Formats: sequence, structure tokens, C-alpha cells
Amino acid sequence: MDELLHSHIVFANPWWLLLLCLLPLWIFLYIRNRRRQQAYLQVSSTRGMKQLPVSWKVRFRSVLMVLRMLVYALLVIALARPQTTDVLQNVNSEGIDIIICLDISGSMLAQDFHPNRIEAAKAVAKNFIEHRPNDRIGLVIFAGQAFTQCPLTIDHDFLIQQLEKVHSGLLEDGTAIGDGLATAVQRLRESSAKSKVVILLTDGVNNMGLIDPMTALQIAKTYGVRVYTIGVGTHGVAPYPVPMPGGGTQLQDMPVQIDEALLQKIARQTGGEYFRATGNTSLRRIYDQIDQMEKTKIQISSFTQYADVFFPLAIAAAILLFLEILLRYTVFNTFP
Repeated sequence: MDELLHSHIVFANPWWLLLLCLLPLWIFLYIRNRRRQQAYLQVSSTRGMKQLPVSWKVRFRSVLMVLRMLVYALLVIALARPQTTDVLQNVNSEGIDIIICLDISGSMLAQDFHPNRIEAAKAVAKNFIEHRPNDRIGLVIFAGQAFTQCPLTIDHDFLIQQLEKVHSGLLEDGTAIGDGLATAVQRLRESSAKSKVVILLTDGVNNMGLIDPMTALQIAKTYGVRVYTIGVGTHGVAPYPVPMPGGGTQLQDMPVQIDEALLQKIARQTGGEYFRATGNTSLRRIYDQIDQMEKTKIQISSFTQYADVFFPLAIAAAILLFLEILLRYTVFNTFP
């Protein structure tokens, strides 16, 4: 349960604020009346009068009217009853724990995806992570062995940083599907989430590792982990960069071999689903489908508390009014 607090100010009686529109008219009438009340004397020249001092009382007499206008404005705002509102939200999130299990073997450099399989898989996984802010997500990579690149975390920025560091060659080459799945399930073993999911993506056939894929499948079933499997690769052959003796690489067509029967069995027996991705677009659609099938349930309960804050405004208006009266009948000694 998360608590989110939003505070802002509202007015209980906002129509009183319309009275503030009278202030410009008040200022206009005040200036016009002052001009009418001034005495005029015709003289042949004002040259000698320019040096006459002007009383500071004359200069600052307008302060009285400014104070009176401030009193008026504060009283109008106080009548509008400003209130602070504290909105308390109780967010109950039925989160899903997800491990992305990514094949980074050498064959993932094949360029039937753009720019290649592994970079396409990383880009789609990043987008998937960004659209699931309420779930804990982790990352397991595997080739000839398996490694936890990032444990389950809600810090998705850190997770994406770890995902971006992934590249082919980090681990001994090969395809250890059993080790990858078993490592992913191990990361979910202690999870208390209502739904535990592994998204396993590979482009090959299990040919290495210490744990047989069937054993990993039984472990997943034991701990109630649902596995979505994705076979990555076009049908037939795919261009693969092969190192050349003189340096550099050359693209050569290599046969695409995916153990679809194994991936289908893992998905079916764990309650997941198997998908075949033959390009960037189909891979994005697959992740979108998984995103729709594994929706996180969120319940939000809102409570709003109101507190009046007009009293300080009324006090300030009273103080300014007292100050205006005091100055009028003492320092400036004028009458309305």
C-alpha cells in the first residue's frame, strides 16, 4: 500500500472574488478625484517654484489609500474562504513479479532482426519494462551458462541500465535453456507476489548447461511460475556475421534452429504461452500480448481533508486597517 499526498488551495465561496474587479474602478476614481481637488494658480513663470521642497507627507499620502485597498482585497479573499485540501490516496497494487530471461549466445547476433536479434530483444524488453511501473522486474541472461544480471527490483531505471550493458560474449557461448530457466525460477522462489512470471527468449536448441530443461520445467511448476516462451528467428536461414581470418566479419546465411517443441511444452505445462517472433514488429506484438495478459490490478481510495485558512487573512486585514487609521489621524492628520 502506497500513500500519495497532494496539497493545493481551493475557495469554498469563489464568487466573492468577483468583488476584486472593483479595485481598478476604485483606483480610477481615486486618481480622478485627487486631480479635481488640487488647487490651481496662474503665474507667469514656474522657474522659481522648481526649487521649492515638496513635503514628504504630500509624497506619501497615497500610502493611506494603498493600505485601504489592501484591507479590501484581503477581506474579499477571506470572504471567498480559501481552504487547503489534502488528498490522501491509498494505492493497493496487486503486483506481478517478472523475470526476463534473455538468450545472449553468439547466434543472437544474426541480422534477420534490425540491427540484430539481441539488440531488438533489448529494445522491446526496455519498452515493456517502462510500461509496467508497478511490477518488480528482474533480468537473467544465459548462453553456455546463466547469470542474474539484475534481481527483482522496482527501480526500473537501474534495471534498464543493466539491460543496456548486456551484449553477446559476456558468457561462454552456447545455449543453456535449462540453466537460464532454473536461474529465473530461483529468483522468483521467495516471491510473495500473486503472479510470478518468466519471459524466456531464445533462438536455439539446448546444447549446454548443468540443468536439463525438463528439470527446470518441473521446478517452475513446483513454485507456480508461469513461463512465456519466445522463439526468435526467421524461417529457413538468417544472415550471421562470421569472423574472417584477415580481420573483420562477413555475413553468411546460417540455418535457423529453434527447439519449438521444447518451448511449447514449457509454456503449456506452466500455464504460459509460446510465441514465434520472425522480425522486430512481431516481437513487439508478442510483448504487447504478454503485457495485456499479465495486467496488474490497482485499487485507489481517495480521501480529501479541508482546512480553512481565511483567518490569517482577516487578522492581516485588521492590522492594516488599524495602521491606516493610526497614520491618517496622527502622521498625516487628514480626514476622509
